[in-house]
Amino acid sequence: MEVKKGVIVALGYGKYFLSDKITGFVPIEEDRGPARRTHVFIEGLSEPVVASRTEQTMLKDMTREGPGEFAAAMSLDLMEKIFSDFQHVGPMLRRSIKEECGLDIDDIERKIREVLAGDDSTIPQEGLFAEEGRD
Repeated sequence: MEVKKGVIVALGYGKYFLSDKITGFVPIEEDRGPARRTHVFIEGLSEPVVASRTEQTMLKDMTREGPGEFAAAMSLDLMEKIFSDFQHVGPMLRRSIKEECGLDIDDIERKIREVLAGDDSTIPQEGLFAEEGRD
């Protein structure tokens, strides 16, 4: 995703900043509410600004991708996470799930693999966080 330069991004409740000055988002976990959704880090400010909008909506405003491309990128991220999570489901549990409710994890994995194979930017996740080689 590439950030649009010089675009004014609304943080909500009259707070606006240039897209190229926003350096990060952190969702608010505690005391979250309608006026408190996200901490937004701005270049030049020592403390984050509290935004009433979610990081996804602000990010969508900041990127060059249209709504469809943004949704597609989010969908690919979700598929990669599901695929990664399925790697932890053993063969006995897979069979049990298939027999109990008809959900075929092997088939879903195969289909996800086919979709991700068409995306050259996809990096196999297995090796990224391997315990080997850590000091």
